[in-house]
Amino acid sequence: MAERSIAPGALHDWTVALWRCAGSSEDEARQTADHLVGANLSGHDSHGVGMVPRYVQSFLNGELQLNQHVDVVLDNGTMLTVDGRRGMGQAVTHQAMAIAIERAREHGVCVMGLRNSHHLGRVGHWAQQAIDAGLVSIHFTNVASKPVSVAPHGGAEARFITNPFTVGIPRGEAPPILLDFATSSIAMGKVRVAFNKKTQVPPESLLDSNGQVTRDPGAIFAPATGKTGALLPFAGHKGYALAVVCELLAAALTGGTTCQPDNLTMTYGVWNNMLAIVFDPARIGSNQAFEQEARKFVEWVQSARTRDGFDAILMPGDPERASARERAAWIPIDDGTMAQLDAAAQAIAERMGDRHAPPPGPLSARCRPAGAQA
Repeated sequence: MAERSIAPGALHDWTVALWRCAGSSEDEARQTADHLVGANLSGHDSHGVGMVPRYVQSFLNGELQLNQHVDVVLDNGTMLTVDGRRGMGQAVTHQAMAIAIERAREHGVCVMGLRNSHHLGRVGHWAQQAIDAGLVSIHFTNVASKPVSVAPHGGAEARFITNPFTVGIPRGEAPPILLDFATSSIAMGKVRVAFNKKTQVPPESLLDSNGQVTRDPGAIFAPATGKTGALLPFAGHKGYALAVVCELLAAALTGGTTCQPDNLTMTYGVWNNMLAIVFDPARIGSNQAFEQEARKFVEWVQSARTRDGFDAILMPGDPERASARERAAWIPIDDGTMAQLDAAAQAIAERMGDRHAPPPGPLSARCRPAGAQA
């Protein structure tokens, strides 16, 4: 499918304008745009502005709540639980992480449970928030929404969602290590992107509704039988086991919503719960010794001879940094996603008018003309 391209600044401005029109505060609209456009810049279109149509549906259906502030519901100093009140995930998770960072600076460590956030986006963004504060963070996150989309190892139908695992490690002046991956073979958003682009997904990623392996993203988004297929966990039983751990630590432990039928009462909403462990590496050892040893280890790993088809050995976070450089001027958006974004802007305009702020208009009008050269 054809693609359009748009300058990051124009995409950011449109996203801010859409959520201001919907009623978000200036801060919430900006944080949402920062996060979504940042995901596109990082090469993770699955978690970028392509999520806006789902957010709009959730908002118009009364599920996503704008302008929420987290409630601290349990506080034991270094351990606390906060409730996101179904608020915009990009805003309430920023608030929750700010609290965890403050506690970690004060005490050396904080274990924070965030429950009842609307979709909080790319979890690597929150690890980066801790990295920017000089802190290490480990995140277990679950997803509760309809339909469930990931089959357990050995199963032929879905029972949970993509439950990401994330770690951020600052390295002083060196690029940080930032690990962030779905426990499914690929993220659900990447299946959506493949469907919109009319391309196949990688091998061993999906099952159709009969439990047979397929590369057709339509098995999820346009099943011929009316019954959806399922994603497979990554690495077989290992990804499945990690997904279970994420579900239990992020949701069951914090009082959040696990992905079982009694909890799946939403129509469009995507609920996230997250357990974050944030700590100051200087409180556990010497920063100088850590940075020196980390540098030597990274150099040793990257000195390995590369296999055919590989140009270099990368560290976690390197692909995202490379993508941000490549997309600094123009971000590609496929035509299918663009049509969905234009429709979302129209839906907000029709429902909200200009009572909060002027409607943003179609995103496609802000794109570089098709065929234009950079």
